[in-house]
Amino acid sequence: MQREASSHEVLSKKIGVAVKCTMRYSTRVIPFRVSFRSGISLFEQIVYAAKKAMVSGQMRPGDAFPSVRALSRELKINPNTAHKVVAHLLNEGLLESRPGIGTVVAELPDSTKKERTQLLGNEIEELVVEAKRLGIEREQMLEAIDAHWRRLSGDRQKRGDGGGGE
Repeated sequence: MQREASSHEVLSKKIGVAVKCTMRYSTRVIPFRVSFRSGISLFEQIVYAAKKAMVSGQMRPGDAFPSVRALSRELKINPNTAHKVVAHLLNEGLLESRPGIGTVVAELPDSTKKERTQLLGNEIEELVVEAKRLGIEREQMLEAIDAHWRRLSGDRQKRGDGGGGE
C-alpha cells in the first residue's frame, strides 16, 4: 500500500527545493507566536518570541505574561525550560512579578540612545560578520534592516514616529 504524498512533498517536487517545516504555537493563553526550528534551543526561541512581542507592541507594559505552567502546557515544553524563560525575562527587567497579580510585562526603563545602542553591540557585530560572509553589501543590509524595522513598527512608522523612542 502506497502512502499519499503530503502537500509539502508535492510542493517540494514541483519547485525543486526542500520545504522546511516548523511547528508554530500561538494560543489564547500565549500572547505571542513561537516557530520552533531545529538547531536552536527552545529556550532561545521562546525568549526571542516574547521579546519580539514586547518591542512590536503586541504585548504592552502591564499585560499579563503566561505562568510557567501555562507556558509549559501550551507550548508543550518541559516546565524547567518554561521556568528558565520566565526567570531570564525577569532578570533582564522585561517582566516583573506583582504579588497577587502574577507576572506582567515591565515598563522599559529610561535610558539614553547611546546606552540602548551599546546593548546591541555584539548582535550588530555578528550581523555584520554574517552579512559579509554571505557577500551582502552594506546598502542591501540597511534596506533589509529598514524593511524589518517598518514591519515591526506597524502604524507608528506611518505617523512619522519611526519607533525610535527618544
